[in-house]
Amino acid sequence: MFDPKIVKKDFPILSRVINGKPLVYLDSGATSQKPKAVLDAERDYYEQHNANVHRGAHTLGDEATKLLSNSRKKVAAFIGGRDEETVFVRNTTEAINLVAYGWGLDALKPGDTILTTEMEHHANLVPWQQVAGRTGAKVELIHITPRGLVDLVDYENKLKNKPKLVALVQVSNALGTINPIKEMAKAAHKVGAVVLVDGAQAVPHMKVNLADLGCDFYAFSGHKMIGPMGIGVLWGKKEMLEKMSPFLTGGGMINEVFPDHSTWADVPEKFEAGTPNVAGAVGLAAAVEYLETLGMDEVRKHDEDIVAYALKKLKEVKHLKLLGTEDPKVRSGSVSFEYSGVHAHDVATILDSEGVAVRSGHHCTMVLHKALGIAASVRASFNLYTTYEDIDSLVVALAKVNKVFGK
Repeated sequence: MFDPKIVKKDFPILSRVINGKPLVYLDSGATSQKPKAVLDAERDYYEQHNANVHRGAHTLGDEATKLLSNSRKKVAAFIGGRDEETVFVRNTTEAINLVAYGWGLDALKPGDTILTTEMEHHANLVPWQQVAGRTGAKVELIHITPRGLVDLVDYENKLKNKPKLVALVQVSNALGTINPIKEMAKAAHKVGAVVLVDGAQAVPHMKVNLADLGCDFYAFSGHKMIGPMGIGVLWGKKEMLEKMSPFLTGGGMINEVFPDHSTWADVPEKFEAGTPNVAGAVGLAAAVEYLETLGMDEVRKHDEDIVAYALKKLKEVKHLKLLGTEDPKVRSGSVSFEYSGVHAHDVATILDSEGVAVRSGHHCTMVLHKALGIAASVRASFNLYTTYEDIDSLVVALAKVNKVFGK
């Protein structure tokens, strides 16, 4: 397994000092930090190759177009997909909205059911609420167990209603729960449902093979996986994408335009209206190369190891209650907790004074927090560069919470 202490040296921002203390960055679930290789790739694009793509018969235009195409191929291969099924978007949120409005408005009818879970990020719930309101469909939620897992008995029961869509998060951003997507997708397809997977928290931490998962749509963001902000991916089965209406229209996504109608370009360009984020795509491809160099199996081993260590250490902290499963085999990327009698924001503020960056609040999962019976939580989330020493620093900083609030 790679050494995260060595990996950390590739990430310039992690050498910063915050409030007089070395930065301990435990908010990678919100956004990951970027290695020098990714920063250099974006800089090189702008310094050496910047031009608009699919336009202009000149050298820079050709170079930019090839870089975009090669980046798409690399990213598609990373998730076991084909480049013609890989659409570049801004982020996971845009990818899910693309499906919601490009597929959902046409496919959903009054009385249809959209089945999702109580642990979903708002990005995989709010768009479906909006589309349900326009189409007459309804959103139904699969319950979670007290351990923070999807209630598979409830899932099987709700599949009997034959939902039109099953929209699932692969890894919960709030609890770190790894859902059994392959089995859930197979069960959904048996009742004729389309399956969409939010993979934002999965792709950074484990090997993803879309052929093995068996979903119809898969969405993720570059900035969660040590890549740039402003670039993400919607993967969809080609036959699904070809039937969908464009989410945005204008230049770059057309075949022919007439006074009274237009025809669309082939997928994936059909869904990429306007000037694309070529530098972001190049940076994302560089992030993929970095991850592949480490090896995704090794990335998962590190993730499981650091989660196990964090669970062990945090269980020893007085007044702290862990949320979700304590089995690192079915958990990835983060550990969330409550601190008895102290609001999550106050905990995070004190931790920041010690140079430790965590997330506090509902983590864009208000439904989940209501199901858990709490208003907010603290989340420590990890990536390639997270070390045992980072977790130790978190535990030491939590002692200051105890001191300040007289626990």
